[in-house]
Parts: sequence; C-alpha cells; structure tokens
Amino acid sequence: MPDLTTADLVVELYGTQVATLVGSARSFDVVAHRDGLARFGLDSTILSVAAPLAVVPPRIAAARRRNVFAELLPENRMRARMAGDAGVADDDVIGLLRAYGRDVAGALQIWDPDLHGEPKAPGTETLTAAQVAVLLVHVSENPLANRRPGGKTSLAGVHDKLVLVRQGRRWARALDGYPSTHILKPSTTSPTALYDEEYGARLARAVGLAEHETWIDTFAGVPALVVERFDRDDDVPGGRVHQEDFNQALGASGNAKYQRYGHKVSLAKVATVLAGTDPGGASVRRLLMMTTFAAAVGNLDLHAKNLSLLHPLSGPAVLAPAYDVVPLVHQPNDGELAMAVDGEYRHAAVTRAHLVAEGESWGLASSGDIVEATLDAVAAAVATERPHRDAWPDLATDVARFTANLIHGRPAGAA
Repeated sequence: MPDLTTADLVVELYGTQVATLVGSARSFDVVAHRDGLARFGLDSTILSVAAPLAVVPPRIAAARRRNVFAELLPENRMRARMAGDAGVADDDVIGLLRAYGRDVAGALQIWDPDLHGEPKAPGTETLTAAQVAVLLVHVSENPLANRRPGGKTSLAGVHDKLVLVRQGRRWARALDGYPSTHILKPSTTSPTALYDEEYGARLARAVGLAEHETWIDTFAGVPALVVERFDRDDDVPGGRVHQEDFNQALGASGNAKYQRYGHKVSLAKVATVLAGTDPGGASVRRLLMMTTFAAAVGNLDLHAKNLSLLHPLSGPAVLAPAYDVVPLVHQPNDGELAMAVDGEYRHAAVTRAHLVAEGESWGLASSGDIVEATLDAVAAAVATERPHRDAWPDLATDVARFTANLIHGRPAGAA
C-alpha cells in the first residue's frame, strides 16, 4: 500500500508531466519534471507565474508554490464535505488533490501513480433531468456532483455548485478525470441571485468581455444557472486550456482575494503580472474594461479569484474572459468593491475619474478612451438587453443609472 501521509503526486499538463508534488502532506514542494522542462523549457511559467519550472526551485518561494495547488480546492463547507468523503483532513492539500485532482480549473491533472488502477481511464455517467434536480436540491451533500469512487473533480469557490459534462442534450457526471464542461449553480437564499448573475453574464458578452454561454435551465422543475467552462476546448488535445487565478499568481490564499484582507492583491498588481505575460498590452487594456464594467453593473465581487490568466499551448498568457459577474449592490452587503479603484473601495463613490486614474497608474495612456468606450458599450447593452423576469425588479434601472452617472462624471451611486 502507498504511504498516504506523504506526497508523490504526478502533475500533468497538456499531456506531459511537468512536475511532481514531493514531501510531507502539509509541507510538500513542487519539483519540475524532466519531461516538462524538455517540452516547455527552463523557467517556463506554463504551470504558473508563481511556480516557474526550475531544476532547483528556490526554497524561499516554497510556500508560494504550495499555494498554487492549495488554491485549486474549494473553501468552507464544500471543502469540509469533500474531505470527509475522501477520509482526509480538510487542511490536507495532498490528500484532497489525491482524491479530486484529476479534473480541476485549467488543464492540470494531478494523481498518485502508486494507487491501484492509475492511470485511470476517464469516463462519464449519464444523468436524467430528475437526477440532476436531486443533485441541485441536495447540493451540499453532493459537492461538485462527485460520486465516490470515481468523482475526482475539484473547483475553487465558496458556494455550493455542480460540475457536469454536457453531451449533446444530455448531462453526465465526470468520472476519473473526464473533462467537465459546465458549472451548474443552484438557487441560493437570495431568490434573484441566479437571474441577476445571468443578466450580468449576458451584459459581459454584449460588451465583448466574454464568449462562453450562460443561461437559466430547469431540471424537473428545479432551476439552475448553467455556465459553460471557458477553460475547456474540444480543439485542444485533452479538451482543457490551462488557467490560474490571481490568488495563485500573486501568492494570496482564501479571503486574501479581497484587497482589504492582507493587501496581497490589487488591480495594480494584477496589471503588473499581465504586462509581463502579454507584452502587447491587450490584457492590461482588457483589465481596465473589466474594472469599468464592474463599476457600471455594480459587481462588487471582482476579487483575485474572479480574475484569471489563460496559459494556452502557444502564445503568451492572457487575461481570461469575465466570469462570475454578479450585480450585487441591491443585496445586503457593505457596498465595497473587492479591490479598490484609485484608492476608493465604496462602489457608490467611484467616478469616471477614479477609473481613468487607476488605468493611468498602470501606465495606460489610453485609459480615458478605454473607460469611455466601455461605458458607452454598457449603456447600449442595457438599452436592449432585459433581465430575466425573476431577476431583481430594478436591476436594469440600477445598471443604467450607475452607467449614466459614470459617463457624466458623477459618483456611480448618485441618485
């Protein structure tokens, strides 16, 4: 039997072993594999900008390398339930990745070569609409729709959700590392949350910040928000496109995704990483568009885990599409943005001048034009796109007001 108290896990990316997780379960390290070095090169950041492939990784950065893998796991209740199902402690990163690392965010596949049956042959289990409905209703008991044994999916986040495979018109569980294709979010304590998020996603597509589909579907009478995964692509070998979120990239963990918690993240720090990975500047410009869009729609939750880098097989790492775009100002909250804009956290107080100054602080000389064009695009989208009938009744009115205020130089929340 393998020793499950120590780490010796294969880390595979785009069909090549790029690293091995080696060491004790809670103080492991990431050791580059010769095959990954041969394919991607010494100091390649294909795995993560926080964990370049190195023959001798610097000891001082070990915690940051571990964090890249810890941040692949969910938080809070979902993590605790998954740990219980796997028979490991909820702070045992290696134990959780051994159990659930076959299908994660991006293109990594993580597995223990000493376990019986590895490497696994991935597959699916077809579900009826009624079975999906049961999983949605009892989502806290079925985190990410994993079925033991066979369910090996992990996805970061706080809220309960399902991760499934869309096959034509049918839905299925992902088993033993089959690439999941969609995220299904059940109804929460807020009766309008699903429909508000669907509207936010639709506006993001309308202004060119996303292409993946998001829609409301019903399974045997149970509603869910269905989100197509942007890190899945049938044209890529293995069907996965690698990504890392900015908690991983910046060495932040958990609630440090919010700037006020530890000040490890900020829009400026995200922009600095993007300037280094995408020297043409398109990603930095897109970041300012996303920041402006968040202010215009009232998305308070543009935190470091809701911003990601895509690492394609060819070409530079670029800013991922907008995702988890939720107008939140009407919900009970403190009204603060996840990351400050030109030093201002209060959404209601943010102005066009703050947005322009934030972009200029990153070195974007065209900040004024980018902000203006984005606000005009949001205004046009709101004029034509109507929210779902079950969304917050004043949602479109609120977004139109925020946007008009910003266009005219007023604080977003002005009456």
